[in-house]
Amino acid sequence: MAVGPATRIIRETQFAGLTPAARGKVRDIYDLGDKLLIVATDRLSAFDVILPTPIPDKGRVLTQLSLFWFNLLKDVIPNHVLSSTDFPAPFDKFTDDLAGRSMVVRKTKPLPIECVVRGYVSGSGWKDYRATGKICGIALPSGLRESDRLPAPIFTPATKAASGHDENISFEKAASLIGNALAEKVRTVSLEIYNRAAAYAEPRGIILADTKFEFGLLNNDLIWIDEALTPDSSRFWSAKLYSPGGPQPSFDKQFVRDYLERMQWPKTPPGPELPPEVVGATRAKYREAFRILTGRELD
Repeated sequence: MAVGPATRIIRETQFAGLTPAARGKVRDIYDLGDKLLIVATDRLSAFDVILPTPIPDKGRVLTQLSLFWFNLLKDVIPNHVLSSTDFPAPFDKFTDDLAGRSMVVRKTKPLPIECVVRGYVSGSGWKDYRATGKICGIALPSGLRESDRLPAPIFTPATKAASGHDENISFEKAASLIGNALAEKVRTVSLEIYNRAAAYAEPRGIILADTKFEFGLLNNDLIWIDEALTPDSSRFWSAKLYSPGGPQPSFDKQFVRDYLERMQWPKTPPGPELPPEVVGATRAKYREAFRILTGRELD
């Protein structure tokens, strides 16, 4: 897919005199006091390495799809979004770079766990199940195949790793980190968001296999933060192509992972440049997920 003349590619924000408080794998974050400005760039990481080649429109998909879900599910739990169009000075001078990929959000105290919900056996959950018959200590029926649907969605928290992979943990371990009452609350909320989102997506042709949420506290209130049900934080599968018994085609960076596996890159920095056909196919998948879920083309 060719990049149109209106497409602005941002691998890293560069605002004169302004330094981000943090640069994540994808997002650049600016501290505004009691608020944050979060800018989703077009960076892409694979196997925990940020690659040199950006994916056009990726940051815009992540932001606009998050805004869609935050709005759709705002009755479940408050979220951190304040605005995606009004940027305070001096950032109002950089609207062309910020438009469509940025959010001004409330600053919270993030919980030290990732809140993962799985509706299907896949990824690290499949590895756990093959080894132990369990996922994060939760016993499951015997004989499940890779990508099988679980009898009911399960909450499988993980630690947050500053670098490298997050580590799956038991609910009891999560409760020891944040307290039992709060752990119970995030489990309940995470499952409700997942169930609502999965029920919305499946009739539109997308299976929500699993997803990861982040929450924070603001004045002791639980707030949904970070991103919401994007191809980066979720496994989206095609309902039409779904066939358990192995990996499933997904709406994310699968083309990139497949390419890197074929070239036998050692999965250590620096990452290799990606060829145009891999970039184009990945961009198309992100945009397709957005279109199917929201019912419109990317702005």
